Amino acid sequence: MASPAVKLNSGHEMPLVGFGLWKVNNDTCADTVYNAIKTGYRLFDGACGKFAPTLSSVLPKLTGADYGNEVEAGQGVARAIKEKVVTRDELFIVSKLWNSFHDRDRVEPICKKQLKDWGIDHFDLYIVHFPISLKYVDPSERYPPGFTYDGKNVVPGKATIQETWTAMESLVEKGLTKSIGISNFNGQLIMDLLRYAKITPATLQIEHHPYLTQEGLVKLAQENGMRVTAYSSFGPQSFLELEMQRAKDTALLFDNQTVKSIASKHDKTPAQVLLRWATQRNIAVIPKSNNQSRLQQNLDVTSFELSKGELDEISGLNRSLRFNDPLNVSEL
Repeated sequence: MASPAVKLNSGHEMPLVGFGLWKVNNDTCADTVYNAIKTGYRLFDGACGKFAPTLSSVLPKLTGADYGNEVEAGQGVARAIKEKVVTRDELFIVSKLWNSFHDRDRVEPICKKQLKDWGIDHFDLYIVHFPISLKYVDPSERYPPGFTYDGKNVVPGKATIQETWTAMESLVEKGLTKSIGISNFNGQLIMDLLRYAKITPATLQIEHHPYLTQEGLVKLAQENGMRVTAYSSFGPQSFLELEMQRAKDTALLFDNQTVKSIASKHDKTPAQVLLRWATQRNIAVIPKSNNQSRLQQNLDVTSFELSKGELDEISGLNRSLRFNDPLNVSEL
């Protein structure tokens, strides 16, 4: 089973359903990626960054269980290619520029380091992770650096988004990535970026689920030729293992009666309905699972159709409730 693909404004095709590497443990990541490829996944969404400024100090049990697993992900890819399960050209590998490397002269070196970690010579898509510039942390001193400069303090950097985006554009020109995109940008920042961008972002990756539909932002991106990718498609579920109080206080979408009723009608799981709600509206998804059955189910989210009424019912669950907000680190 393979995911259908959509064409990016860069001319390249991107699978509509991919596998997200956020919170995949380092010790299982290689096998997880390999098994996902055998199951039919072709897009893998990685990064070097850490989720929150205080993650390592407040939640030591989760240290390493965030991103920071690109070496291991690359090992899984290499094994699949070596065993002729897939070719490199059949894969769509995504990574992200972390906040500490926004300065013009830091973008290319860190991209090359990440490529080396993956064991590949180019990314299919390279994304600005957050529109936040932080003070540079030398990878030889700490990597991934997380939000803090010294392990304790968040120190802003001086790079503007324009400076960073210009450096991102040069990565395309040098063949280090086929496409470039943005993540966690709001509408105002997108409108500003479009004034000076020589290369329009190919994608916008955002937190997107029925509790946070962001309809205006999605429309803005799509009208300007950007494909939208949703992360945390299951809402609070993604944040429970981070011990986030806001997630604990929020009813699970899997248990929502509207979602369960629609799932039952289509003989699908609530997870499949949540993913189809996105893909049917031309929004790509990047769920993850270590369970083989759910791996297959999550990939099978384009073979059935929800009615307009069902789509509207699910969208009606919107609360404008955001979980991934760097300003809410006190909740961790």
